[in-house]
Amino acid sequence: MAQCCINPSILSADFVNLQAELNRISNADAVHVDVMDNHFVPNLTIGLPVVQRIQAVSPVPLDAHLMIADADRWAPGFADAGLASVTFHAEASIAPIKLARELRARGAKAGMALRPGTPVEPYLDMLAELDMLLIMTVEPGFGGQSFLDLTLPKIRRARAAIDGSGIGVALQVDGGITEETIVRAAEAGANVFVAGSAVYGADDPAAAIERLRSAGSR
Repeated sequence: MAQCCINPSILSADFVNLQAELNRISNADAVHVDVMDNHFVPNLTIGLPVVQRIQAVSPVPLDAHLMIADADRWAPGFADAGLASVTFHAEASIAPIKLARELRARGAKAGMALRPGTPVEPYLDMLAELDMLLIMTVEPGFGGQSFLDLTLPKIRRARAAIDGSGIGVALQVDGGITEETIVRAAEAGANVFVAGSAVYGADDPAAAIERLRSAGSR
């Protein structure tokens, strides 16, 4: 399994001082950018123009998580912006294989996310089309939620399928990740971890990243 990666979510950052907040996490593997449209999820965050500015000043690559409706239409624009990784929700895509191929063709890694209640099995045949599979460990739409242990069996099934396929797909989890829950998620097979409050709620976000990385690598 690939090394433990920590992708802090700027959903928990100070949006008035985003450039400074990004510099506080320069030891992260990527910056997780939550894009919400108040349709797919009941919250509204930022759109492509702001993401482009974040891309211009970020010291680490951007990993966009699109919690938006009509992903087939809007996701390719984020790849065109030069983001390292673009993740769309399977529930918001009519043609996920086509979309994943389009993201890759435009230079971004292709990720696909599943809500906690969405089974992983119908999507296992398309692992070769993906660079990352995101298992949501909370309901998408809000930060600061508690980790849902009921998602652990799904993480294990996804890990078994990835290992069985021989394809190097990253397995990301997002929601309620702390120094405690990252251990359970890692044991289940995840290797990329999104953490918001656990990083930006700490006095020293960079040190918090290192503690999470250590806990997730055991």
